[in-house]
Amino acid sequence: MAVSGFVVRTSPSIFPCLKPPSPSLGYRKQVCVRACAASTPNGDEGNKMVGKKKDGGWKIEFTGEKPLTPLLDTINYPVHMKNLSNQDLEQLAAELRADIVSKVSKTGGHLSSSLGVVELTVALHHVFNTPDDKIIWDVGHQAYPHKILTGRRSRMHTLRKTSGLAGFPKREESGHDAFGVGHSSTSISAGLGMAVARDLLGKANNVISVIGDGAMTAGQAYEAMNNAGYLDTNMIVILNDNKQVSLPTATLDGPATPVGALSKTLTKLQSSTKLRKLREAAKSITKQLGEQTHEVAAKVDGYTRGMLTNGRSCTLFEELGLYYIGPVDGHNIEDLITIFQKVKETPAPGPVLIHIITEKGKGYPPAEAAADKMHGVVKFDPKTGQQFKSKSSTLPYTRYFAESLIKEAEVDDKIVAIHAAMGGGTGLNFFQKRFPDRCFDVGIAEQHAVTFAAGLATEGLKPFCAIYSSFLQRGYDQVVHDVDLQKLPVRFAMDRAGLVGADGPTHCGAFDITYMACLPNMVVMAPSDEAELMHMIATAAAIDDRPSCFRFPRGNGVGAVLPPDNKGTPLEIGKGRILIEGHTVALLGYGSIVQNCVEAASILRSRNVFVTVADARFCKPLDTDLIRRLAKEHEILITVEEGSIGGFGSHVSHFLCLNGILDGPLKLRAMVLPDRYIDHGSPEDQIQEAGLSSKHISGTVLSLLGRQKEALTLN
Repeated sequence: MAVSGFVVRTSPSIFPCLKPPSPSLGYRKQVCVRACAASTPNGDEGNKMVGKKKDGGWKIEFTGEKPLTPLLDTINYPVHMKNLSNQDLEQLAAELRADIVSKVSKTGGHLSSSLGVVELTVALHHVFNTPDDKIIWDVGHQAYPHKILTGRRSRMHTLRKTSGLAGFPKREESGHDAFGVGHSSTSISAGLGMAVARDLLGKANNVISVIGDGAMTAGQAYEAMNNAGYLDTNMIVILNDNKQVSLPTATLDGPATPVGALSKTLTKLQSSTKLRKLREAAKSITKQLGEQTHEVAAKVDGYTRGMLTNGRSCTLFEELGLYYIGPVDGHNIEDLITIFQKVKETPAPGPVLIHIITEKGKGYPPAEAAADKMHGVVKFDPKTGQQFKSKSSTLPYTRYFAESLIKEAEVDDKIVAIHAAMGGGTGLNFFQKRFPDRCFDVGIAEQHAVTFAAGLATEGLKPFCAIYSSFLQRGYDQVVHDVDLQKLPVRFAMDRAGLVGADGPTHCGAFDITYMACLPNMVVMAPSDEAELMHMIATAAAIDDRPSCFRFPRGNGVGAVLPPDNKGTPLEIGKGRILIEGHTVALLGYGSIVQNCVEAASILRSRNVFVTVADARFCKPLDTDLIRRLAKEHEILITVEEGSIGGFGSHVSHFLCLNGILDGPLKLRAMVLPDRYIDHGSPEDQIQEAGLSSKHISGTVLSLLGRQKEALTLN
């Protein structure tokens, strides 16, 4: 291994009013830190992987080898960071960034969001004391640096793998994870609850909600800020503005650059303890003198702060009752530490919002240059950023969805598409390129997306609302009240239905069959393959008198023969199909799990068991003729679905019960996801844990046939 080293040089402070740290804190004019390692075979020392640049910044050489991180190697928990100087912390941030790229290149995951908060994470853990102080990361995929600094670095190679670290904060995983955040925009609500509980219990810890990477676009964040301002509870909200927040963060001419001595000095002035105490004292006195005097003083204070911020508007947050500080350079550790310390030392600040500006993918050139900033990645080459995407003869389901929807839109100009900040994830970026005026990104705002689609439907348009199954849970009241109750023809395309692998239970689409099929006016469909998906898109486009939905899984298609020109044919509503004719046992599958039923039939055929396999296609309305036939012609009927209890199998059993069919000799079984959350892991491991693999289905059949010993040999 090559020897790697780096040199740290200091520069005069940009804040002459602040005294530099004393030598006892580790401040030095020049220090060379060198990690000892074996030389390369030819005797070369090799290139430095982490080093100081002439402009004072840090340069990281991404060589593909494990980076040498001598300072990071000494940090197991935040307590080990407390005595580091600002220069040490800058070095730590550089090493941490290199380590994240190295680790994620081998596991895949959310890369650029974490790279953008490296300095923020270092500053937070230097100033605050977790787990006593609570830090909530929102969205949670920004938390990789936090995980590394809180005792989990040695397990980062297991990230998002079976039995490994979760890709999001998880309370069961570490006491430093104050709140589980897989979805977005929940941190301020949770933080406010923690802050109020702290006060009621007589504690004195800090609560910090870090919200960003698009999370500030959801209404819950503003509901929480409004309540926080009313309660005037001490808490800190950090708005991580990486240009994925649809809020005006500067002037009408564009974003203000948060650099320059004046801007930095003003942010320090706004967070000054003396200024805050003076303001609080003045507000207290004027309240005692009378309401009119208090209002005048408040206006004067507002005008003063407006002048301090060069006229930039912070009235939105101020009107909600939060004290606004910023914008602040989120990659300047010295500034961040100074502000955090001053806010922390203020006795009773109430809710404070610190607005920081960061760059997504910061410090890793391939991420900075990529159109998506390398938001979510598979394994990749650290040198180039080239991802090692597995080659497949089929496309992802999202691509089939997009291509088919485009074909429908080409012949029907009333079709429009809506997504909630997931153009790439849902495939609608392709639709947007083809029809830029007919595709709407509403931000991370599923409630708004659903009602927005309802409004479009009232005027005769044909909206397709593409939202992940687990994310649509956030807009369920709107689905019920604004769409289904009014029988508006909104079409819901629910991606990531069923188990989702590495993203785990926060993104698992387990409940959509249950929560959609219970609605009186909803047509509920699920394709067994990509060709069926295209037919259901055409079916949804043709349904114009009520709402409809269809679910499809994460991953690639199975290689089904596609309809000509990728344009589906509308299906007869509420009609399934038989795929394999057999006897004695019938497998009635719903959705992509039908493929496992077909595989099970092949396994059973080798054991001289010939089962019928049917594809239900519809959960609502049910194909009652098909169900009656299967019940009449078979001794055993097994429903199979990749969804929770209360879904397709419940609807089938309810129908059979009401019609007296269960009064006879029929044996009915329902195979569903277990009544618990399944942790992240490979799709194969998850389906095994859920008991829905083709072998599990085969074993269930054999057990019902009285061949239990054979069933045990399958697994």
